[in-house]
Amino acid sequence: MEKNFKNIVVLGTGGTIAGTAARAGDNIGYSAAQVGVADLLAGVPGMADVLQGDTLVAEQVAQVDSKDMSFAIWTALALRVQQHLAQDDVCGVVVTHGTDTLEETAFFLHTTLPAALQLRKPVVLTCAMRPASALSPDGPQNLLDAVALARTPGACGVMAVCAGVVHGALAVQKVHVYRTDAFSSGDAGPLGFMEEGSFRPAKAWPLALDHQAAVSLEKIAGTTSWPRVEIVMNYAGGSAAVVDAMLQLLPGVAPLQGLVVAGTGNGSLHVELIAALQRAGQAGVKVVRASRCGEGRVLPVAGKEFADSEGLSPVKARVALMLKLM
Repeated sequence: MEKNFKNIVVLGTGGTIAGTAARAGDNIGYSAAQVGVADLLAGVPGMADVLQGDTLVAEQVAQVDSKDMSFAIWTALALRVQQHLAQDDVCGVVVTHGTDTLEETAFFLHTTLPAALQLRKPVVLTCAMRPASALSPDGPQNLLDAVALARTPGACGVMAVCAGVVHGALAVQKVHVYRTDAFSSGDAGPLGFMEEGSFRPAKAWPLALDHQAAVSLEKIAGTTSWPRVEIVMNYAGGSAAVVDAMLQLLPGVAPLQGLVVAGTGNGSLHVELIAALQRAGQAGVKVVRASRCGEGRVLPVAGKEFADSEGLSPVKARVALMLKLM
């Protein structure tokens, strides 16, 4: 039977995977987002073996250190992913991204791109903890794994692959500052593992969106300013000062519309912080409780006046709240 060859689209946004340093042995003193995505792909040995006749299409959407990720880049990226997914000759999209905010971008794409599930096509984010100029860069293997995953029959939805581990967009979280295996899915567990170019599943592909934006991607693209949502943390000796300061109206600063509080344990809050959050709520600010713990989810408690984050980490709960407030 004649094989129906397909395209894999690789969208570059910068990050460490595209970074360079003055010395090959320097894995921390590098400049991110220096190498174009087409050059990155050209430098990956063994890519032709993974593609098995399929074609890579490279496109540079942005070139930034992901700590500087912006809403404008998110919107542009989502629109490009949506457009490519709709093409019959595209079987999947890979996004190269910095590690710092990868989990937020993955969640944003997950909530705004239902086509990734409806069309049964994958969107795979990948990254690196070492720059492209390193003595032993991890980016090339992660790129190989991402392309192989994008070609996997049945793969769909938004996910991330790093160090051979495949994480779903809802669970993925950066948990280490240095090692190449920097991501975890917590107690939810990974979707599976990449082994010599093949995907070994640990759980089934998602069949429906658990968190879907209440606003369309087209409306997001027409938005000139996003709702201002901030994150505060609960800690011993915490006070109301930071919340009260955020409520002040300042020239040139959008009024606060939402607050995500990273509580201790099951979203527990200092008594003074509770009082400040109540004042925020009375001023019309939407408050959501998450947890600063790396694993587990905030369980809803009857009678609590602040909504829980529905299992989302503080940074993902912030994205969800911004989309909801739109």
